[in-house]
Amino acid sequence: MSEDMRNFRILLQYEGTRYRGWQRQESTGDTIQGRLEALLFKMTGTITQVHGSGRTDAGVHALGQTANFHAETAMSCKEIRDYMNRYLPDDIGVISVEEVPARFHSRLNAVGKMYRYRVLNTEIPHIFDRRYVYVFPEPLALEAMRGAIPYLTGTHDFKAFTSAKKGKKSTVRTIERIDLERTGDEIQFTYTGDGFLYHMVRILTGTLLEVGTVKREPDDMKTILESGLREKAGPLVPAKGLTLVKVWYSLS
Repeated sequence: MSEDMRNFRILLQYEGTRYRGWQRQESTGDTIQGRLEALLFKMTGTITQVHGSGRTDAGVHALGQTANFHAETAMSCKEIRDYMNRYLPDDIGVISVEEVPARFHSRLNAVGKMYRYRVLNTEIPHIFDRRYVYVFPEPLALEAMRGAIPYLTGTHDFKAFTSAKKGKKSTVRTIERIDLERTGDEIQFTYTGDGFLYHMVRILTGTLLEVGTVKREPDDMKTILESGLREKAGPLVPAKGLTLVKVWYSLS
């Protein structure tokens, strides 16, 4: 790597509705990573790889996605931010740009993440929120769902709560807390942990909703975790209700 190469960390927001997820794909340019890399090529004249803190799925949104890239440029951080916001589509925004040490990596150095899933618990449509919430009209018992949370927090093997194919990578994760709050018709499930598996938050939410509709008991969570079987957990709820809220780093 050239001595003139600089490492930039960017904080992003995006509405994931029309994108095929974070990860670049050869078959389409409609990914967040693909859009960013195409723009940086235009800005620097060289192929630039953008590293995200994690891969959000198609339709998932972000309030606080973190990414980094290396580039040889004399532009200031503010100039880079302004340039990117000038040419990015309206549903992707760069909140901040800062120069960081060369070894910083947005995925490898992340120590925690927060995701939020929004459920609209009513039969009445909320037109202006339709891209960001999952409409679930069945009555929900909040206290039953809260009763299931202690079984899910802490360090566990969450193999039953992922759609990922079996592999050598560990499926052990630590969930520090799950907050469940209702305001009017909306219920928000907020998950904070050291990292999350493929589809994990959406399957956890689908399982908690089954507790809320009395299809499961709160202590069924223990049995599901012990089984390690995807079919024992609840359904995968739609992507549109999920938002990556924040990523933590040891020095941030």
